[in-house]
Amino acid sequence: MEEGQPQNIGENTPYFTISELSNAIKATVEGAFEFVRVRAEISRPTRAASGHLYFTLKDNWSTLAAVCWKTVAGNLAVQPEEGLEVIASGRLTTFAGQSRYQIVVSQMEIAGEGALLKQLQERRRQLAAEGLFDADRKKKIPNMPSVIGVVTSPTGAVIRDILHRLSDRFGVRVLVWGTLVQGPSAAPQVAAAINGFDSMPKDGPLPRPDLLIVARGGGALEDLWAFNEEEVVRAVAACQIPVISAIGHETDTTLIDFAADLRAPTPTAAAEMAVPVKSELVALMAELDARLTRATANKINNASQLLKMADRALSDPGELIARRGQMLDYAVSGLANGLEQWLSARALRLSNAAGRLYPPERQLAEAKGRLSELNLRLTKSMAIDFERRQQAVANVGRLLDANSFERVLDRGFALVTDQRGVPVKRSAELPEHANAVIRFADGQRHATFDSDAASTSPRPKSKPAPRQDQRQKDLF
Repeated sequence: MEEGQPQNIGENTPYFTISELSNAIKATVEGAFEFVRVRAEISRPTRAASGHLYFTLKDNWSTLAAVCWKTVAGNLAVQPEEGLEVIASGRLTTFAGQSRYQIVVSQMEIAGEGALLKQLQERRRQLAAEGLFDADRKKKIPNMPSVIGVVTSPTGAVIRDILHRLSDRFGVRVLVWGTLVQGPSAAPQVAAAINGFDSMPKDGPLPRPDLLIVARGGGALEDLWAFNEEEVVRAVAACQIPVISAIGHETDTTLIDFAADLRAPTPTAAAEMAVPVKSELVALMAELDARLTRATANKINNASQLLKMADRALSDPGELIARRGQMLDYAVSGLANGLEQWLSARALRLSNAAGRLYPPERQLAEAKGRLSELNLRLTKSMAIDFERRQQAVANVGRLLDANSFERVLDRGFALVTDQRGVPVKRSAELPEHANAVIRFADGQRHATFDSDAASTSPRPKSKPAPRQDQRQKDLF
């Protein structure tokens, strides 16, 4: 090679395609980190429509993409929530589509009791805000249930303790629905058992329980976590059958304790709360029977004494009837005498009234006489009144005749009217050549009006008009 010529380093080195390089990196990462456990805080959890879970694991300095496939997501002991500190187990792999690495999560658990308590408090506040823990939702526990349903592990000591205590206190029928009480599958099984008891018909092949007991022995917070799951709490709150929660020991508290109708400190205490002690019931019944017997005896004794007092106060019925019969005899005798006296008095009054009565013929004659007298008086009165009215009419006729305009015509005046009979007071009221009627005292004449010649020629002197002319003017 000559000096000054550039040297092509790696000119003969084989090359990779992007896919080949991605596959090589993936094989290296998965081979080196086939199983890892990572403690981190969950951020931005998302459930895709496909059912896969996607979230980010982070600490103070770094982040790691995480994915949980659909087939695993439903079995996780802890579901991812924002800000929850967990320990995630899985394998590292790469995602060539975005040139990044990620962890495929197969298991997940709470990292420490503090994180669990934080999640528990947040869930409690959420469910309390929905009203699932309200006191008015609580149902009354029956005093003497005939059938009790128990939700617990069928193989543990808890069910044996419950059955033993129920048998000692009072014999009742017990239906056991066995479930897991710890682990990822515990919560779905417990919720299904509660819903199953609640959906049992009253007339089915198995009797519907009057009371449910959800029980588990003591353990750590992680062991009791199934009874803090939301689906179990909601199943207890929605159950129509009264529920007693008996989870762990007295110091253990789970969320179903707040949703249940009654909380028992232990499973054994739940059995004691569910049924009374048979011997105590027998003693109570005996005491009640004795009290009832004493009360009945006292009642009968008091009634007997009252009956004796009433018997002494009552008279002999025969004697009472005899006295009433005697009084009735007196009353009948007095009634007969009084009736006879009353009839005698009425007969006397009738005879006196008969003496004062006039014979009908006399009464009729007197009535005819009075009627004739009234007729004469009426005839005389009518004649006088008729004469008075005739005189009044004559007076009015004379007055009318005296005031008639015809008397004025007799004094030399005349009445001028048009063809319709309407009086004409002034010459201007009729036109020239108008026809008129002039009425005199002895008859009437027709006339025709000429022109008003007198209005253009001098008026001759004449004597003052007589006073009758002024009266002529006032005539109409």
